Amino acid sequence: MKHAPTDGTAQPRLFAANVFDGFGPSRFRPADDPVVGRKYRSKQPSRLRKQVRTHAPRSPGVYGMIDDRGRLVYVGKAKSLRCRLLSYFRENSRDPKAGKILRHTRVLVWEQAADEFAALLRELELIQTLRPKFNVLGVPGLSRHHYLCVGKAPAAYVYAAAAPTGKEQGVYGPLVKRGRSDDAARRLNDWFKLRDCPQTVPLAFADQPDLFGAGGDRAAKCLRFELGNCLGPCAGACTRKDYAAGVRAAKAFLDGRDRTVLSKLRRLMEDAAAAFEFERATALRDRLQALEWLDSRLTLLRQARARTSFVYPLVGHDGRERWYLIHRGRVRAVCFTPATDAERGRAAGLLAAAFGAGPEPAVLSAVAVDSVLLVVGWFRKHAGEEARLLKQAAAEERCRPTRG
Repeated sequence: MKHAPTDGTAQPRLFAANVFDGFGPSRFRPADDPVVGRKYRSKQPSRLRKQVRTHAPRSPGVYGMIDDRGRLVYVGKAKSLRCRLLSYFRENSRDPKAGKILRHTRVLVWEQAADEFAALLRELELIQTLRPKFNVLGVPGLSRHHYLCVGKAPAAYVYAAAAPTGKEQGVYGPLVKRGRSDDAARRLNDWFKLRDCPQTVPLAFADQPDLFGAGGDRAAKCLRFELGNCLGPCAGACTRKDYAAGVRAAKAFLDGRDRTVLSKLRRLMEDAAAAFEFERATALRDRLQALEWLDSRLTLLRQARARTSFVYPLVGHDGRERWYLIHRGRVRAVCFTPATDAERGRAAGLLAAAFGAGPEPAVLSAVAVDSVLLVVGWFRKHAGEEARLLKQAAAEERCRPTRG
């Protein structure tokens, strides 16, 4: 039985990997918003197709595919449930994965959502909670995320890890594309001349001569020192202070406080190209691209958490407007736009809970980062929607009771 990792974003359903017993409640639906959905069973795709053509609405929602053992194998979202579901039955134009999913499907279930944004949120919630087979095949759940870490003193270095231990000097992420992260970590270590050897390699700082016995071995343990890519803390070639300065510089880049490494690399690359040193220019370009990718990813995560706090009013397919309460990049609650004093009171309580939450952990969990990136991606795609956003104070003002 699989369990999704949780941090309050999604709670795992008991026996979620076994017999499907419904999508369950959602944090992204107002408490008084009824659930509208359908469920059809048939071994024949033609009959399932007929039910879709007859009953599936042209409205947003999520859908699930259930196999012959009663297990949910796939969850998807749709702007139009009818159009999306019918696409599974078009053999000549459907994606090969869609055909594979349909061959495993014996029960088709769907649930309508208020709008496309709600459908996106619900899909992510269900994938995190239920972890259907074909949603995570090849990308096993949320374990695809990892973190970039700055290790412990006295000779810390940058490395990628699946999960922080809590003893690091700095943790950044979560990130995806482990290969790119490993490459960026290697290039950071080279630039700031930090070691990347195993912890078992003994250290021998220059300001600690008492560490060397009469037969002490001060030779470097790898070629990086000879190539000028390491300060050589294993060979007594640097002091603790010198090495610590390199670590602080690396952390300043990862924190976004000092990005001069990017401009320096760009200038060196341009100078090498101008001098017709194309091999060197290519190597510098590769290093620059690796660090630019890392910088853009970390900048996105920082900005998403720092700037994305507001109320998002959105009119649903049913004509009713809902408030999405978004704080630090995550949707905390959803309610109908208040129109009565009772509704204003409930909305005010939700606002206080959503925006008055305690301090966030320094590093997002793998579960939370998917929610943050979903919100960021939505507003990048729908930039015009930002003009409709309400600040916390404006929303609270609209929740004040009317005077009789």
